[in-house]
Amino acid sequence: MFTGLVEEIGIVESVAKSEKSSRITIKARKVLEGIKIGDSISTNGVCLTVTSFNSNSFTVDIMAETIRRSNLEFCLPGDEVNLERALRLGDRLGGHIVSGHIDGMGTIEEFMKEDNAVWITVKTSPAILRYIVEKGSIAIDGVSLTVAYVDDLRFKVSIIPHTKAMTNLLKKKAGDKVNLECDILGKYIEKFLRSKDVVVDKKEIDLNFLAEHGFI
Repeated sequence: MFTGLVEEIGIVESVAKSEKSSRITIKARKVLEGIKIGDSISTNGVCLTVTSFNSNSFTVDIMAETIRRSNLEFCLPGDEVNLERALRLGDRLGGHIVSGHIDGMGTIEEFMKEDNAVWITVKTSPAILRYIVEKGSIAIDGVSLTVAYVDDLRFKVSIIPHTKAMTNLLKKKAGDKVNLECDILGKYIEKFLRSKDVVVDKKEIDLNFLAEHGFI
C-alpha cells in the first residue's frame, strides 16, 4: 500500500526484455534506505517487488500483465520514474490510499500554465473515467492528485511547484502515456453493491416466493 507521495525520481539504468516480460534496474538513493529483498516499491505507480539491489540501484521483474496495462513497457535506459516505498504502520497518510495496482493508462493531451500551477489534461477510457469524480483522488504515474475537472472523455489535474520538483509529470509531453489508478474506495463500493443485488435476487426466488405467486 502507498500514499501517492513520491519520495524521489529514479533513473532507469538497464532494461532486459524477454518475449512478454522484462527486468529493469533503477538507480536510486532514498528508497534504498533499509531496503530488503521482497520489498515493494511503487514505480510510476506500479507496485513492483525488489529482486536484488546494491548500494545505488535495485532490480525488479515486470510480468506480462503489467506490461499490457502500464507504461513500463516503454521504459528505456535514462528514463525517469517516480518512486515510493510501501507505507508503514504509523506513517502519515498525506496523499490517499494507493494500491499500486493500476487500472490502465491515459494519454496526456495538453499542459496549460496558470500562475504558479500547471494544468494537465488526460484522455482515457470510459471504463476508467467511471471511477473518476471531481474533487476526488487519482494517482497518475504514482502521484496522488485531486481531480479538478472530468467529463466523458478526459479529466484535468493541477500541478503545484512542489509536485513539479518532486515528480516526473511535467517532464512529459503531450501524447505520452501515463499510468492511472482510481480511488480504490469507489471500486469496492461498486463491487459490494453488485454483490448485494445478486444476493437479493437469489433470496427472492425461494419457496415463499413461489407459493405467493401460485407456482406451488
